[in-house]
Amino acid sequence: MTLAQVEATARAAHTGQTDKAGRPYAEHLRAVAEGVRARGGDDEQIAAAWLHDAVEDDALSAQWLREAALSSRTKDIVLAVTKRAGEPPEAYAARILATPGALLVKESDLAHNADPARLAVLDAATRKRLTEKYARMRALLGLVG
Repeated sequence: MTLAQVEATARAAHTGQTDKAGRPYAEHLRAVAEGVRARGGDDEQIAAAWLHDAVEDDALSAQWLREAALSSRTKDIVLAVTKRAGEPPEAYAARILATPGALLVKESDLAHNADPARLAVLDAATRKRLTEKYARMRALLGLVG
């Protein structure tokens, strides 16, 4: 698949979904993909960024991912950043760190999720909970600042 096809697939898969602030979910996907590109990521990582929440959110199935015309590296990154039910954050972080290329995608995801402008529209309790959650994951991944 080309990056344009991956983007179109991801946008279609998340049609009608919104983020916690009520914004179209595709805006988050675009921001993560652009963040990966800005951080020097390659096309496989950018493709994974577009798809990073697709399996986790049941927008696309794991079977779709297995059968998709994507590189094994892109598929590995998507699966690495896909949270599993009941999985401790430490195990999730360890899988990301063990998967080549996944850390950059997760770093971009966390950067957009923790964007003060996005968090500002949430209620104080949610904003505090998410800020702490994202900071903890950044620490587990060894991301400073």
